[in-house]
Amino acid sequence: MDKKSKKSEKILDTALLLFSKNGFYATTIPDIAKAMEMSVGNIYNYFSSKEKLAKEIIKYSSDILGEEIKKVNEQECSSKEKIREIVALYFDMASSKPQHINYFLRVYLANKEVFKEGCEGMLCVSAFVTELMIFFEEGVAKGELRNQDFFSAFGLFMGYLGGFVFLNGEGVLTKNLNDYVDEIALNIYNALKQS
Repeated sequence: MDKKSKKSEKILDTALLLFSKNGFYATTIPDIAKAMEMSVGNIYNYFSSKEKLAKEIIKYSSDILGEEIKKVNEQECSSKEKIREIVALYFDMASSKPQHINYFLRVYLANKEVFKEGCEGMLCVSAFVTELMIFFEEGVAKGELRNQDFFSAFGLFMGYLGGFVFLNGEGVLTKNLNDYVDEIALNIYNALKQS
């Protein structure tokens, strides 16, 4: 990775933290520049606007999560085991790098007007969505998962995970988030499996 790419990634990481903590509108380019000990003008050399930066962050997070799910997809194991792996990695990311999940929930989903041009549909989260699509298609092809509309399966899977991460963030859960992996994975599998 060259110096410019490293600096760009550092800006993405810093902005990701600030946006996920303070929200999109409450975070300014000067806030990001200050946190990086960089000039505002220099940030604009990398990202022409706050909106462009926001779109790059959701792609960046999607790429990271998509790459992890791709590793699960490449394993030679059952769909049931893959579901457990995906749940574990999602909960692990929510615990160890919560800014990625918080950004998705607090910025991307809550400020759709920022993402309407250039991120139509699921364009900016395509790396992540594509890997889940591959997971579902392979599970159906192996006869392990029920053939159903992708968005129904995706909504069930991600709704469950997002809901639990939200409950964890609210301090409602009685156990550590990772202590729920087996139970949640089994519930998702039971909802998706071939009858």
